[in-house]
Amino acid sequence: MSKKDWKRRTTLVHGGIRRSQYNEVSEAIFLTQGFVYESAEQAAARFEKAGEDEFIYARYGNPTVRMFEERIAALEGAEDAFATASGMAAVNAALTSMLRAGDHVVSARALFGSCLYILEEVLTRYGVEVTFVDGTDLDQWRAAVRPGTKAVFLESMSNPTLEVIDLEAVARIAHDAGALVIVDNVFSTPVFSRAIALGADVVVYSATKHIDGQGRVLGGVVLGTKDYIRKTLEPYLKHTGAAMSPFTAWLLLKGLETMDLRVHAQADAALKVAQALEGDARLARVIYPGLESHPQHALAMRQLEKAGTVISLDLKGGQEAAFRFLNALEIVVISNNLGDAKSIVTHPATTTHQRLSDDQRDALGITRGLVRLSVGLEDADDLIDDLKAALDAV
Repeated sequence: MSKKDWKRRTTLVHGGIRRSQYNEVSEAIFLTQGFVYESAEQAAARFEKAGEDEFIYARYGNPTVRMFEERIAALEGAEDAFATASGMAAVNAALTSMLRAGDHVVSARALFGSCLYILEEVLTRYGVEVTFVDGTDLDQWRAAVRPGTKAVFLESMSNPTLEVIDLEAVARIAHDAGALVIVDNVFSTPVFSRAIALGADVVVYSATKHIDGQGRVLGGVVLGTKDYIRKTLEPYLKHTGAAMSPFTAWLLLKGLETMDLRVHAQADAALKVAQALEGDARLARVIYPGLESHPQHALAMRQLEKAGTVISLDLKGGQEAAFRFLNALEIVVISNNLGDAKSIVTHPATTTHQRLSDDQRDALGITRGLVRLSVGLEDADDLIDDLKAALDAV
């Protein structure tokens, strides 16, 4: 049976395995920054062109890290992958490695605050022109993308308002102009999304989220064609140093083994929670793509296997109500991560998106009453009871 015929859960357990001479069951952690050569000639040959299973320096690659890269690439359906020290290192490298002064990028406006910083501040500082559009409006994409546009960038599901972008349609628009499509796919998860099949050229994940899923490490990964990964991305990352730790890679390999089980359970619970809270008089909105009330519900159900693990709640009463709600929770913890086994809630306007101006937040729909809830692995009924009791406290 070919590895290409393996189903998802089999790939998540066995993909990319490299065993040492000891034939260990669990993947080995190679905690080394360098590698020894048998001769000066061998060292010279490896620096000239390293083979498939040859390594030079941990900043360039490592056997444990390579196992993680090969496993996540097999899951995603990508030709290759390069792991990074964090999700933001992955986003930065995916964009910066391919852009030069004078290049043009079109991006969805609804982005995580740090992604917005890279596009608004970092890229423009070095002469890259960036045009922002409403990601859900295909006419705006058509108007903004022009011959010579180098790339388009989007979150397939936006943080924190959970807008879902028609990836297939945007990819057609971009490819007609010769632009690459770079997708931050964190909220859609590697399990529920088929980003490459829908037209993405480059897919980025913060492995800190669902891939680890247990709040232990920072990590990121960029996936794409072998040509892009090895000729464009790898030189940039090798020389700028955002390398993933072998210990992090080992933990992420363990996370991949259970990710399919975890995110399915979390998405099922998220839908149950969203349905239980929808229509509550104390909430202005319950935002979840799995609800028929979501503006892109039909698109989400067509584009994703399930609607994800995150819900956003907009409390009537603004920030004061939101803070009372957060402070009254007993099971759900206040933090700024997501995709964790523990349910986590945050107030984007004062945390993840606090550096945005009021006008920017208003344009994105990030009100002072909005809270983002990442649903974990607790019993859904316990979460519903906790959330309703916190609403009572408001």
